[in-house]
Amino acid sequence: MADFDVIIAGGGPTGMMLAAELRLHGVRVVVLERDARPTEMVRSLGLHVRSIEVMDQRGLLDRFLAHGKRYRLGGYFAGIHRPWPEGMDTAHSYILGLPQPVTDRLLAERAAELGAEIRRGTEVVGLSQDEDGVTAELADETRLRSRYLVGCDGGRSTVRKLLGVGFPGESAGHEWLLGEMEAAVPEEEVTAVVAEIRKTRHGFGAGPVGDGVYRVVVPAEAVAADPAVPPSFEEVKRRLRAFAGTDFGVHSPRWLSRFGDATRLAERYRAGRVLLAGDAAHIHPPLGGQGLNLGVQDAFNLGWKLAAEVAGWAPEGLLDSYQAERRPVAADVLDHTRAQSELISPEPGPRAVRRLLAELMDFEDVNRYLIEKVTAIGVRYDFGAGHDLLGRRLRDVELKRGRLYALMHGGRGLLLDQTGRLSAAGWADRVDHVADTSEELDVPAVLLRPDGHAAWVGDDQADLLGHLPIWFGAPAG
Repeated sequence: MADFDVIIAGGGPTGMMLAAELRLHGVRVVVLERDARPTEMVRSLGLHVRSIEVMDQRGLLDRFLAHGKRYRLGGYFAGIHRPWPEGMDTAHSYILGLPQPVTDRLLAERAAELGAEIRRGTEVVGLSQDEDGVTAELADETRLRSRYLVGCDGGRSTVRKLLGVGFPGESAGHEWLLGEMEAAVPEEEVTAVVAEIRKTRHGFGAGPVGDGVYRVVVPAEAVAADPAVPPSFEEVKRRLRAFAGTDFGVHSPRWLSRFGDATRLAERYRAGRVLLAGDAAHIHPPLGGQGLNLGVQDAFNLGWKLAAEVAGWAPEGLLDSYQAERRPVAADVLDHTRAQSELISPEPGPRAVRRLLAELMDFEDVNRYLIEKVTAIGVRYDFGAGHDLLGRRLRDVELKRGRLYALMHGGRGLLLDQTGRLSAAGWADRVDHVADTSEELDVPAVLLRPDGHAAWVGDDQADLLGHLPIWFGAPAG
């Protein structure tokens, strides 16, 4: 017997989200994280709309709201500031500002509460697989056996390299230095200097994060030979002086890092019983703040499908639909972050295109379209022809007896039946049948997958019975 059903290599937000999703279904899971302690680096600054919805669907949102700050600001597409669009298709029309270490901690606490085993200071260095499972070799020369393994171990993923999965794309052409540090000059002076520089150089910034500490980002002189090696504090001060004419008297750095605009997408997300998620499957510039969100949403798509495989009721092709659905989403994110990278260039041509796009974003529909891309609420999976809602996630709606997302905390499918005539009796162990109505929903009934995407819309029982097996397998007994 395997030690675990699923081994997750990597204990960042993607890995912890996946562990929690699997534990909702009783999957025996262990998270192996190389670092002995959680990182203090703040690479992500918050959650976009779709990730906020994900937390709400699992009953976690209050925890995140308690630590974050809501923003309704534009500027998420290439830093072009336009008002936050009105009438977005969500009950959560805001960005939640939240430092990544807090997000990491909340997701790790959730995974642990649900019973995931978390081993820090443990690294996967080898793996092999057969038709029954996967053997992971650890750095301490011990081995673990599982039915499946998921690599959530970042852009330099060991799991991806061990699989031999290609990671084509572009190497970094530009690099930025990032860190948190104190400054010796008044905040007003820092703000004024940064505002002037950002009129022409959008890759520069220094903003207060509290307690006299600033988050500083400044273009590097060149791309480092090893991006994993942090810059020296003197290098950061030197680049500040080169761009701002002053280093603001910065001192007492909390942490320093570097990042580049490398853009790569794994050739495949699955090799037998091993899968990839998050940065292990895709990397891109951080423009728009999509990296963490994209990984969390990968985990949300994969979790219930992998749990179905472990439980034995997954219909044919369900696990492969993870790649079919999520890889095109990542490819789209890579494309529009490439576009944003061009739009922040100080060169005359990109600056002209930026001015033109800024004019177009004065049109409400253009502004909304671009924000829906960044926040991922515009994602629609290809489920074939049908109702416009098919393949899209359904926003939280008010029902006569409560809220839709409050009914989805258990990670099961849900038949929302406004007719009161339908039945999913053969799938009662996998699908909740809710006979209720909403003034916000103009369809007779909708079948939602555990990730909230609409798998069927209609009012015909025979048609429903034809679609339930596609996503939820054969009926029980």
